[in-house]
Amino acid sequence: MGSFKFIPKKILLLGSGELGKELVVEAKRLGLEVIAIDKYENAPAMQLADNSFVIDMSDKEILKKKIKELKPDFVVPEIEALSIEALKELEEEGINIVPNARTVEITMNRDKIRNLASKELKIKTAKFSYVFNVDELEIKSSEIGFPLLLKPLMSSSGKGQSLVNRKEDLLLAWNDALKNSRGKIVGVILEEFLNFDYEFTLLSIRNESGENLFCEPIGHEQYKGDYQCSWQPLDMNQSLINEAREMTTKILNNLNGSGIYGVEFFVKGKEVIFSELSPRPHDTGMVTLVSQNINEFELHLRAFLNLPIPNISLLKPSATRVIISDKESNTPSYSGLNEALELENTKVLIFGKPTAKKGRRMGVVLSTDDDLNIARENADKSALKIKIISPHRQLPSLSDGLGVIIPRLNYDQ
Repeated sequence: MGSFKFIPKKILLLGSGELGKELVVEAKRLGLEVIAIDKYENAPAMQLADNSFVIDMSDKEILKKKIKELKPDFVVPEIEALSIEALKELEEEGINIVPNARTVEITMNRDKIRNLASKELKIKTAKFSYVFNVDELEIKSSEIGFPLLLKPLMSSSGKGQSLVNRKEDLLLAWNDALKNSRGKIVGVILEEFLNFDYEFTLLSIRNESGENLFCEPIGHEQYKGDYQCSWQPLDMNQSLINEAREMTTKILNNLNGSGIYGVEFFVKGKEVIFSELSPRPHDTGMVTLVSQNINEFELHLRAFLNLPIPNISLLKPSATRVIISDKESNTPSYSGLNEALELENTKVLIFGKPTAKKGRRMGVVLSTDDDLNIARENADKSALKIKIISPHRQLPSLSDGLGVIIPRLNYDQ
């Protein structure tokens, strides 16, 4: 096999949250130039990128103009709220969209990915129905049956999802879904509530040659559709893992774009049921920063840059627990870091979000141990020790001299 010279590339990141930040870390280790874009200043990935811009990514002309101006080798979406028309037109003009514009379009809308999986590929999903008019809500809900899940057709991190137990609560859930919806489509998906045994993420990598690779399944727990904790490995029957891989292979072969995919499944008895798919690093996959020999962010880069991916192996049982803000603050600070780091084999990642909101993820704890239960317990204990505090007076921001705001940490509290 002949060798080739790797030439550093310019990557444009659309969306600059905590997952994008870790992608920037891995990209810089490979000598890549990274430009980060988001709708607000000082987003986490912007703090490490070579350059950054604040624009409205949902505006087709604004997005196209900026991408053409920057001339990236790869455009890497990290969020759903962007103009798919701009990406499709740019791809036709020769711009590399990761994994490709069609995949971004299908996966940014729950109706499109559900139609592909259930109707076209005949993959088992929960029973579902779409509602685009509030007048249809009660009729279609009765067809699904209560309890049911009501979700926006497009949202991020599970925002706007509700468990509805009775018809009297439908309108409240509808309004919450539309309030948290991204994009221009007014509508929701009603989904059968599965009393599942557990749920998991199968991180799946498709390389340039069309080969599909898989990480060990990642167990996780969610609250209102938002990730709370994850762990790897997950104790599950190999036949169920094989079934999930077969389903994923069908979808990835259809989408046919290089990169990493976070594919979510439910397990109920001996059944594996497809839930959702994201064509990018997955929040539950942050555990791979300590659990695997190649983490999900590096795997994503290697896949779309066509770099070798040798055997993906588990280093040690590992777990995560998110750090959630219980308050609003324009100048968030953090207490309890000393106590949190007293636990063995435990790391704390503060995302560096410039503002705190109630329920917002502000960081994550990573923990490893030969005993998975101990790793999970330490991650939980450590996360509970870290609190978001709001200073009584405006404190001067720490800066590295490049305009990057560094979160203020109070080690003594």
